[in-house]
Amino acid sequence: MAAAHEPAGLTAKGARTRARIVDAAVALVQRQGVAETTVGEVKNSAGVSSSQLYHYFADKGALVQAVVERQAELIVATQERAGMGTLEGLQVWRDGVVAHAREVAGVGGCPLGHLVGQLAETDENARAELAEGFRRWAATLRQALHDLHRAGHLASGVDPDSLGDTLLATLQGGLLLAQVERDATPLETALDTLLALAVRDGAR
Repeated sequence: MAAAHEPAGLTAKGARTRARIVDAAVALVQRQGVAETTVGEVKNSAGVSSSQLYHYFADKGALVQAVVERQAELIVATQERAGMGTLEGLQVWRDGVVAHAREVAGVGGCPLGHLVGQLAETDENARAELAEGFRRWAATLRQALHDLHRAGHLASGVDPDSLGDTLLATLQGGLLLAQVERDATPLETALDTLLALAVRDGAR
């Protein structure tokens, strides 16, 4: 998936090189955090020269913003593939989220949320990128819930937009608790409780 902020005029080879750099940065940041990840490590992991890396990213800050954007893109794409606008898709999404958290015992938390604590108070550009990522994520949730609403699957009086925001907040809290406790049960309980209240014949 091409990044929304990918520079215009890139050749196909250039786009692939840039994507490889971002993917390497995503993996390193996810594993060891923003502060501990150096530009040199990203360069070596991506297999590019310094001149190549700095051709696409002026500094580490620009690279970090690209990491945030890529994480948001991956999350949105995963939700879209699940097809959350149907009861079956909602179940698939719910099961996938819980299964992944259980598989990793909560380690890492939310790929986007774990960046907030590292960046929101120290990097205004990254904070704005994070906010945009969460807005895109929420919009995808709201769209799926509007589809469920039109099909008559939401409980009476439930507003799809409000439910989308609540679902995202519930997901973030559940992932945080799963990370701290190394146990997916709090996430599973939070999601199932909300969905049972809001969705007719819905997931769990």
